[in-house]
Amino acid sequence: MNPAKTDARRHHDPEVRGFASDNYAGVHPEVLAALALANGGHQVAYGEDDYTEGLQRVVRSHFGAGAEAFPVFNGTGANVVALQAVTDRWGAVICAESAHINVDEGGAPERMGGLKLLTVPTPDGKLTPELIDRQAYGWEDEHRAMPQVVSITQSTELGTLYTPEEIRAICEHAHAHGMRVHLDGSRIANAAASLDVPMRTFTNAVGVDILSLGGTKNGAMFGEAVVVLDQDAVRKMKHIRKMSMQLASKMRFVSVQLEALLAKDLWLRNARHANAMAQRLAEGVRAVHGAEILYPVQANGVFAKLPHDVSERLQKRFRFYFWDETEGVVRWMCSFDTTEDDVDAFLAALKEEMAR
Repeated sequence: MNPAKTDARRHHDPEVRGFASDNYAGVHPEVLAALALANGGHQVAYGEDDYTEGLQRVVRSHFGAGAEAFPVFNGTGANVVALQAVTDRWGAVICAESAHINVDEGGAPERMGGLKLLTVPTPDGKLTPELIDRQAYGWEDEHRAMPQVVSITQSTELGTLYTPEEIRAICEHAHAHGMRVHLDGSRIANAAASLDVPMRTFTNAVGVDILSLGGTKNGAMFGEAVVVLDQDAVRKMKHIRKMSMQLASKMRFVSVQLEALLAKDLWLRNARHANAMAQRLAEGVRAVHGAEILYPVQANGVFAKLPHDVSERLQKRFRFYFWDETEGVVRWMCSFDTTEDDVDAFLAALKEEMAR
């Protein structure tokens, strides 16, 4: 069979990179190579393929022999499916007010998962046992959704990190109240790289029951996984994933990407680089008079406060988002492919706009 002719052409400049999101980045060449390797011939659909089996072995090497991975299409799907697997129909989820499941998933946990989110304001995106207790009550009150899960994010939406000891305290507190703990790990690699510990150190080793394992923000084309550490949730996951439209027929192409990231150290190399670029950016911003960094830079994101007109002019030169436009807060994200030259060019532009 002759290769099909393609009329596809490039529609963008591959040398242009911004600081809007690590989702803007392309696919790491090693992941693309893995996709090509998995292509060709036939493999059993819906997860009974050799690549998904290989992913299970790799995931267990990171999260323990009892871990089971369920590949899904995206991060929102991972979170919604995971939360459904550890709640009843009347269940509620305690989370930070800034949590992605509350702010950035279009109401999917409520609308698609039928879950009530019980939110708590936090100063740095992190929950504590004391903050959890603001919503952890009313289990026998039929007039209130029952708190059944605590959901945390590592690294948080504000770029901050939980220590393993902090997550252990949350898990012990939640479990003492009969609740499970879900970890949104869309940037779990950045957290592990920054803490310089294996991912298991702040997940299964400290009591996390289920987690969303990110790949897209760290060099994958598409796809995440739900990693189930509580075996009671495994049976529910199989059915909920299908009902939630997250069961890929050609699952090998999701699994092989995650396997390529996790089998050796690609996940860690990518995350370390993105984190290092964020540190370089933060150091430069601190030297610019009038620019204020708002939160500790502990992963691959920098949150800063600038004069509104400066941000608007800078956005015409580099793509990034306002985090809170009324307060003048912006967010800059670094990726596995962000270069030192990218950071330095952005800093030069920032200095120019601040001087105007």
